[in-house]
Amino acid sequence: MPAVQLLLLACLVWGAGARAAQLRKANDRSGWCQYTFTVASPNESSCPEQGQTMLAIQDLQRDSSTHRAELDSTKARLSSLESLLHRLNLDQASETQETQEGLQRELGTLRRDRDRLETEARELEVAYSNLLQDKSALEEEKRRLGQEVEELARRLESSSQEVARLRRGLCLQARVPAQDKLPGSREVSQWNLDSLAFQELKSELTEVPASRILESPSGRPRTEEGDDGCGQLVWVGEPVTLKTAETITGKYGVWMRDPKPKYPYTQETTWRINTVGVDIRQVFEYDLISDFVQGYPSKVHVLPRPLESTGAVVYAGSLYFQGAGSRTVIRYELNTEAVKKEKEIPGAGYHGQFPYSWGGYTDIDLAVDETGLWIIYSTEEAKGAIILSQLNPENLELERTWETNIRKQSVANAFVICGTLYTISSYSSADATVNFAYDTGTGSSKSLTIPFKNHYKYTSTIDYNPLERKLFAWDNFNMVTYDIKLSKM
Repeated sequence: MPAVQLLLLACLVWGAGARAAQLRKANDRSGWCQYTFTVASPNESSCPEQGQTMLAIQDLQRDSSTHRAELDSTKARLSSLESLLHRLNLDQASETQETQEGLQRELGTLRRDRDRLETEARELEVAYSNLLQDKSALEEEKRRLGQEVEELARRLESSSQEVARLRRGLCLQARVPAQDKLPGSREVSQWNLDSLAFQELKSELTEVPASRILESPSGRPRTEEGDDGCGQLVWVGEPVTLKTAETITGKYGVWMRDPKPKYPYTQETTWRINTVGVDIRQVFEYDLISDFVQGYPSKVHVLPRPLESTGAVVYAGSLYFQGAGSRTVIRYELNTEAVKKEKEIPGAGYHGQFPYSWGGYTDIDLAVDETGLWIIYSTEEAKGAIILSQLNPENLELERTWETNIRKQSVANAFVICGTLYTISSYSSADATVNFAYDTGTGSSKSLTIPFKNHYKYTSTIDYNPLERKLFAWDNFNMVTYDIKLSKM
């Protein structure tokens, strides 16, 4: 069958090649039948020799090796290019990621700056709003003070005429009962009790000689501590003016030095409080007396609670004062600027119930002498008579109490020297006197006629400083001192 196929194939080739192909059949060396089919080369006229064939084969092998080496080199270069391209893609991706992260960080910083600026803008808006409110409040206060000044001038003129008429005896019977009426009575309810004009008018109309009512005193023997160098007051000198207040808020006030100074304060350190206004909180501090005289404060304390009246004192490094609108005494430590103790005085009148005759809500008056800290006040139970108590300076407890027979609203002011209470007859008369003394040692009082001059005719504060042995007073814008003399006991 294969032979037939070869024969047919040969015939086909023969017909196609125009007799250029030949078919031979012969036995090979092993005896097998071998067919040979020969076709003439269309390109070569004769076959090359065996040596030329080998050279051609070798050339082909060299060409193949060369091509294979070039192929391998090309593959290596291609692999290197692919690796480089991969690294470039990775580097580009990394740079893109870093760039994105940097942009994100910068964007976060810008957002934080924007938020901070918006917060600062809001704070500035709030501060500006507060400043506008403060400005409005100050303008309103200025307007109100101006009205009060005008009202004060009008009522002062009216009261002066009324006093002159009363002194001529035209309305003597109507004048005396007016003293006995409490501030809450119907006759005075028509007045604004918070008005300075009312306080001054009331002072003018109620200034009369001190009452001589006799009530059984409940005095107790005083301690002998601090009695060295003490005695009874026998003389008060002429007033010496140290400083004059600059504004209307300084018409009334209180100034003091610590008779028992504590570090960092000295006996020269001076404090001053202007007490005209509805929210008294500023306490001016002066390191030296010269600074006080020239008006250069070293510090300004702002009290956490407003004070009332001119009854404040400084003792052993603390400011003691009456809280506004209350019967509470407050101890404020000046060095730490902190409230250390508060104490309500049982039954004590406040805010115009039992003031001195000049007014000013002086219901509770604090004082200092050689024996320590005192409080001067009155109660409903005492019917307006002065009550004198010694205070513990640490916890403000009432250690000892005396009820005097001196009516508080009938005297202009009071102070304590060596355990004895002294009162002043008038806050405005140039020829006033130290008119009463109450001795806590004997529990008895006596009348005095020691001359006392109200040089500027409106004394709102009188305090004793046992370290300097002087009286400190505030007389119609002016801060003055008085020398004194004590008799030997």
